[in-house]
Amino acid sequence: MIRRILLPSILLILAYGFWISPDFKEIAAGVAIFLFGMLAMEQGFQAFTGGALERMLTRTTDRLWKSLAFGAITTTLMQSSSLVSVITISFLSAELISLAAGIGIIFGANLGTTTGAWLVAGFGLKVKLSIYAMPILVFGVVLMFQRSRALHGIGYVLAGIGFLFLGIHHMKEGFDAFKEGIDLASYAVAGYPGLFLFVAVGILATVVMQSSHATLVLVITALAAGQVSYENALAVAIGSNVGTTITAILGSLGSNMQGKRLAGAHLIF
Repeated sequence: MIRRILLPSILLILAYGFWISPDFKEIAAGVAIFLFGMLAMEQGFQAFTGGALERMLTRTTDRLWKSLAFGAITTTLMQSSSLVSVITISFLSAELISLAAGIGIIFGANLGTTTGAWLVAGFGLKVKLSIYAMPILVFGVVLMFQRSRALHGIGYVLAGIGFLFLGIHHMKEGFDAFKEGIDLASYAVAGYPGLFLFVAVGILATVVMQSSHATLVLVITALAAGQVSYENALAVAIGSNVGTTITAILGSLGSNMQGKRLAGAHLIF
């Protein structure tokens, strides 16, 4: 019932936003392109999953530091802690790894997912990424049409990176234009009520977009444009990390008790 109401509501809000503000349209398009890039990257990495991934997972999670490193590195590469979390729950349900190893991977994944935000904060806002996006997209699309499974996967990954760069560019341009017409910072709420409100915003945005990474990129670009205060941006970041656990919780509904315990550990963390 909630899902039936949620999607039409989101579509109506977006349509209203497009109608009243072309700048909002550019920001929303940036988010959409960014999310599409993440989907393309996920599709590309699936070409390299299977038996090799399973063997590597069992070999690299027999120690806590190994499982932490595995979670951090794989999430850095895939830029999706949700995907790593769901895969980990499935392996735990199949009793291929222990609960301790699964928790280690989850903790590592939460650390690994911050690397994308660091790249955007230190690099993406200073360089015009759209210049690099176009050539990467061209190479990616050419490789996507190759018959080789490996080249096909690399093509999707490159196309995903290109769309990520393009999405970041449009979000940045949209917020820069927004700053001239509407100052979102004037709507900031001071004190603890504001912090809890923006934590809820971070949770909601991540649940809707199914990506804490996209939420963090969005709030970093808004912060760089002076559209949100630093304290409120921190609250959104906290909310996004809570919101990203929803995917793991949904993935654990069909798993055994160990999988549910792992999803609970993810939420508590």
